[in-house]
Amino acid sequence: MKNTFWMVRLVQLITGLFVLLGCLLVLFYSPFYSHLVVKGLNQFVSLEVNEVAAQSQKMAALSEHDTLEPGSDLWIARQAYLQVIEQDIQQNNSANLVLIQARYKALQQLIEDYQRQQQEEKAEQTPLPQVPLLPTQAVAVEINDPTENVRQLLEWDSNENKERIEQYIEFLTTHSLEQEEASAAELVDEKAIQQELALLQDQQQKPLNNAKPYAIVVVGGGLTLDENGKDIVVNNYTRLRLETTLEVEKRFQLPIVLSGVEAPYMQRWLQQYDVDAKLLEDRSMNTCENSRFSSLLLQKKGGAPTVILITDRYHMPRTRRLFALNGIQTIPVEAPMPTSLTRWRPSTQNYDHSRRANYELLATIRDVWFGSSDCREVP
Repeated sequence: MKNTFWMVRLVQLITGLFVLLGCLLVLFYSPFYSHLVVKGLNQFVSLEVNEVAAQSQKMAALSEHDTLEPGSDLWIARQAYLQVIEQDIQQNNSANLVLIQARYKALQQLIEDYQRQQQEEKAEQTPLPQVPLLPTQAVAVEINDPTENVRQLLEWDSNENKERIEQYIEFLTTHSLEQEEASAAELVDEKAIQQELALLQDQQQKPLNNAKPYAIVVVGGGLTLDENGKDIVVNNYTRLRLETTLEVEKRFQLPIVLSGVEAPYMQRWLQQYDVDAKLLEDRSMNTCENSRFSSLLLQKKGGAPTVILITDRYHMPRTRRLFALNGIQTIPVEAPMPTSLTRWRPSTQNYDHSRRANYELLATIRDVWFGSSDCREVP
C-alpha cells in the first residue's frame, strides 16, 4: 500500500511538471510573454549615468571633422589653446588672437616633429632575434594595460596631463616667434579664429543641456548574404533600424554614428537614400563594445552627453544601460522587428519574439551580476 501511494505521488508530480511545461510553451508562443519581459527590463534596468565617464562628454561640441585623439599631446595642446584664447578675450579684448594662433601652429609643428622623430627611431631599432626554446624571462617584454588607455581618456585632467597643459599654456603665452614663424603669422586664417570664437561663445552662452540630443547612434543587428549568395548585405534587423534612422535623421538632422562591424555595409545602405553617415565605429563585436567604442568616438569628436539610440525594443534596455555606464544619456527610438506579434493567438513569430526577449533577459542579468567578459577596453 505504501509503494502504491509513492507511485501515485510520482505520477502526480510528473503530470504537474508536464502541465507546467505545456503552460510555459503556450505562454512563449503567445504575444504576452515578450511584452512582460520588456516591461520588466524597462522597469528594473538602471539608466543612471556614470558621472566620471560623463566628464569625457562634457564639452558637448560634437563635430564630424575633429579627429584629435583624446589624451594625446595634440588634443591636450588644443585644450590649452582654447583656454588661452578665452583668457585673452576676457583680459585683453581679443588683442593677441593672431599671435596666439601663430604660436599654436608652431606648437602643433613641434609636437608633430617630435612624434615623427619617435616613430623613426622606433622603426630603426632592430628587433631581437627569436630563439626557440629560450626562457621567456630572458627577454624583457613591456606589457601595456589596455584599461590604462581608457583611464587616461576619462581622466585627462590628471596631475601628469595638468602639468603638460600648463607647459603648453606657457608656450602659447610667452613663446617668441622666429622669423619663419613670424612670417607664417601673417598668413593666419582669420576664418579659423572666428570659428574658434564662435565655438567658445556657444559653449559659454548655452549651458549643457542633457535633454538635447547631439547625435543619432544606430547599433548594428547583423549581416547576411544577398540573394545572389555572394555579396554581404545588412540583415533584416539592421535594415529596419536603418529605415528608422532615415525617419529620425529627416526630423532632427543630426550626425549619424553607425556602430558595429556592420558599419561599412550600413553606410552603403544609407547612401542609397542620399544619407551619409560620416561617423563609423566599425570595431565592436558585441553590445558592450558598441557602447564603449561609440562613446570613445563621440568623445574624440568633441563630446555628446545625450544621443538618440536606435535599436529594437528587446535590445534597448541593456544597450541604454551600457551607454549610461559610459557616460552617455540616451533617448530611445525603437526600430520594428522583422516579424510582428499577433494580437492574442499563439504563433511562431510570437515565439521568435519570446526567444529574443529571453536572450536579452539573460544577457542583462549576466551584465549586471558578472559584467561582460568578452568586452575589449579599447578598439
